[in-house]
Parts: sequence; C-alpha cells; structure tokens
Amino acid sequence: MEKIENINEEIHNAYEIIKEGGIILYPTDTVWGIGCDATNPEAVAKIFKLKQRAETQSMIVLMNGEKMMYNVFKDIPEVAWQLIDLSEKPTTLILDNPKNVAPNLISQDKSLGIRIVKEPFCFKLMEKMKKPLVSTSANISGQPTPIAFKDISPEIIKGVDYVVNLHRDKIGGKPSTIIKLTSDSQVKIIRK
Repeated sequence: MEKIENINEEIHNAYEIIKEGGIILYPTDTVWGIGCDATNPEAVAKIFKLKQRAETQSMIVLMNGEKMMYNVFKDIPEVAWQLIDLSEKPTTLILDNPKNVAPNLISQDKSLGIRIVKEPFCFKLMEKMKKPLVSTSANISGQPTPIAFKDISPEIIKGVDYVVNLHRDKIGGKPSTIIKLTSDSQVKIIRK
C-alpha cells in the first residue's frame, strides 16, 4: 500500500501537468492508462497522436461520482445506476449525448464511454481537477495492452509529460467490461 503522502504528492504533480494541458501516464483501477483533462481538446489530440490512433476510435473518460456524471449527461438511464451499483468489476458504460467534454472524445454516434472509479489516486485527482479524466490503455494503437508498468513501451513513457510514481511494481488487472446503453433503452455488451 502506497503511503498517503506519496499519493498526495503524485496527485499534486499530475494535477499541475494536467491543468497546463499536459498528458500523464498513470495507474487506473484496471490497467496503466494515458490521461488528460477530458475537457481539453488539444490535450486529447496529443493522446491520439502518441497512441497513433485515429480520432474516429473512441477513448473513455473516468469520473468520480454522480455529480460529474450529471455534468456530462443530461439523461442517464436508470439501468446505468443499477449497473454501476451491481458491477463487481470495473465497468465502462457507453452513454448517448455527452456535453461539457472535448468534442474529439465524442464518437461519431454521439456517445461517450465512462467509468466511475473508486481507486484513490484517480478519484482524488479528479476531485482536485473538478473535471473528468481521459483514460486509454498505455500502448500504441493495435499493440497489446501492457499488464504491468514494465511492459509499457519506452515510446509511450517518453511521449507523456508526467509518469505517476505509484503502483509501478503491481501487475495490472483486466480491461473493464464495456456496456452500451442507448437513449431508447437498448443494452448491448461490447466486452465482457
């Protein structure tokens, strides 16, 4: 377990980079991710460029609770709250018609993938930012998702503005389950 002062120092360091439009490499509740302020289109574009990923491929956004969710989505289906409450593992929900996020995060079908996180670093960083945090796996598009920090390519590490110094020796989990919920109440499992 990381010491609290280490977590607080890393939150401060990451926040300073993010508020200036930088991108960070950080541990999430699933795997190592690349992230930035989800409301900053220039920072989002830096991540697409680093990952060599087409802007038509979407990235997800982490949030730390109900207030942040309602700031991004006007209408949240009741089933979304049930899935969040009942999921035993990290679950990403794709919801329709987001607002207040960088336009280059919104997919062509006007949806956005989000995940509520409780992991202390991510949760407290967003509390300080008062904004959602982009999260995409720490790899070049098309390459395997690294399951530990040691598996992240030097190209990714050199390409970010800050690497969070927490959980470097921990083996990551699996990517989250992904469920799409449409405004007309359809539910589709994208990844188990």
